[in-house]
Amino acid sequence: MSAVFVLLITGVGTLIHVYSIGYMAHDPGRRRFFAYMNLFLASMLLLVLGDNFLVLYAGWELVGLSSYLLIKFWEYKPAAATAGNKAFYMNRVGDVGLALAIMLMFATVGSTNYDSVFGAAAADVIGYGTLTAIALLLLLGACGKSGQFPLQAWLPDAMEGPTPISALIHAATMVTAGVYLIARASPIFTETQAARTVVVIIGAVTILIGCVIGCAYDDIKKVLAYSTVSQIGYMFLAVGLGPAGYALGIMHLLAHGFFKAGLFLGSGSVIHAMDDEQDMRRYGGLWRLMPITWVTFGLGYLAIIGLPPLSGFFTKDKIIEAAFDKGGTSGYLLGSIALLGAGITAFYMTRLFFMTFHGERRWSTSGPQAKHPHESPSVMTGPMTVLAVGSVFAGGLFVLGGSMQHWLSPVLGESVEEGVHTISPAVLTALTLLVAAGGFAGAYLRYQLRPVDAVARPDSEVGLVTVAARHDLYANTFNETVFMRPGQYLTRFLVWLDTVGVDGVVRGTAAGIGGLSGRLRRAQTGFVRSYALSMLGGAVLVVAAVLVARVG
Repeated sequence: MSAVFVLLITGVGTLIHVYSIGYMAHDPGRRRFFAYMNLFLASMLLLVLGDNFLVLYAGWELVGLSSYLLIKFWEYKPAAATAGNKAFYMNRVGDVGLALAIMLMFATVGSTNYDSVFGAAAADVIGYGTLTAIALLLLLGACGKSGQFPLQAWLPDAMEGPTPISALIHAATMVTAGVYLIARASPIFTETQAARTVVVIIGAVTILIGCVIGCAYDDIKKVLAYSTVSQIGYMFLAVGLGPAGYALGIMHLLAHGFFKAGLFLGSGSVIHAMDDEQDMRRYGGLWRLMPITWVTFGLGYLAIIGLPPLSGFFTKDKIIEAAFDKGGTSGYLLGSIALLGAGITAFYMTRLFFMTFHGERRWSTSGPQAKHPHESPSVMTGPMTVLAVGSVFAGGLFVLGGSMQHWLSPVLGESVEEGVHTISPAVLTALTLLVAAGGFAGAYLRYQLRPVDAVARPDSEVGLVTVAARHDLYANTFNETVFMRPGQYLTRFLVWLDTVGVDGVVRGTAAGIGGLSGRLRRAQTGFVRSYALSMLGGAVLVVAAVLVARVG
């Protein structure tokens, strides 16, 4: 599995590096940009090449640091600086979970080596409660790094960084680290059904969150960001199914690395041509002016919505099939959510494609806001073309004949093939294509056959779901209300307690001693008669005390 990830990281990373030569050609900080990029890729390689959780943790933290530096690369923009801080803080929440899991492993097994920990889990050396706690703490770390519910709010804000970084973080590297962690720790999750249940619930919820919010945004990069949130949700759903889904999650991860990197680089090509304009309402009709970007982006779009025989069709279909094959009420529920997600994905991605490349031109060719879109240079279109080829063929190569599943079996175990499916694969494939076609048709009727509004309709004129989606389903509001505000109040209380309580005691003690010494100092007058009188008074008191004692 390390070999798979090394090839993905270095392969896609190299293409993004080449693309960045053209994209960042005129940026004064491009040398610093490439230094951060190389630190990022080196950290990811450290993460996947270690043979123990401690080395993985070192790479994990370095990835968090380098992503922070890249997201806030244009730190003179307040939004970029804020997004970098938000990503850093929210990732720390997940990182605490990973750190505690590693500590618990060492306290229980005496080692953080993969073989030792996994052997102890399989041999029931670790109690079920402890094993479940370790799995849930690992899951917390995975949710933070992969932008899964409830720690997904940082991921769309990360779009404030340069577009190549969006492709690097959202396609093949950082956000896939959480899926890698769960798959790598599969012997632990296999032994605890409770933790796997939590994983599939988080995956299913995140699929819907990403899909619903992706329908409401007009910023091309944020739509793709929520698409990533949703697609990683599919991977979590797959690995949460246990041996039946570990390899499926990895295969979708690999296919996603191709088509999502291609989509982000394609969006960067459009943004580059439109003078950094990211609002899709101000695009339209670009396919004639940017034919290579249109073709490469279009292949990535068809792959992500699952059109056969492109890569997304093979990998996502398998996950939906495995969800239904789980059986029972939970299997039907999870399968239905995955199927619904496929339809909504087709809707919002078709919306993005038609608003960007088709329809009427909604940009001006004269005046101060004039745009003169043109095709990107070959140093940018070359990597996009390579990724488009991967978007077409990767899924079939991974899935057909079960080659990737069998190849990963020494690490992830043999895939469970029951032989009897809840729903016939042929019927389920037809149903999935029908649902995706419905999503495509809805977006086509709304955004191709009808004019696109140049200005977003106000919240008062749209439905409650749209309003909620525009506000990220109030995820930020929830985090601010439940965590940030109480944290601020707690901090203010602790500052007050420190100032009034701790410092007050110190200052009060010092003031009391100072005041007492000042008053005692007044008795030192320097006159002999005063000292003689005090001595006489002391002697009288001593004699009086002795007499009282004798009488008593």
